[in-house]
Amino acid sequence: THEELPRFLRDWQRLGPQQRRAFLDALTLFISGLPNQSFAPQLRVKRVQGEAGVWEITWAPDGRATCTYGPEVLAGEPNIVWRRIGTDDIFRRP
Repeated sequence: THEELPRFLRDWQRLGPQQRRAFLDALTLFISGLPNQSFAPQLRVKRVQGEAGVWEITWAPDGRATCTYGPEVLAGEPNIVWRRIGTDDIFRRP
């Protein structure tokens, strides 16, 4: 399951059509890696330094998204809370 914070939704509105497509393509790879937390190397999933529990995903050469694991909604399924999406600028407030 997933949810999006208001800031993510605002960021999403600023993305162009090609950026949105690139993220959705990367999202498919990300979701396939969730069950065993084995993510495709090109996503470069890693923790955001200095932000407890926040993860970053690279979805394009200049595209990043941040997320956290939220409380389970469906038993046994991770709940991803999307925080930000955009360029490296999102790391000012991930």
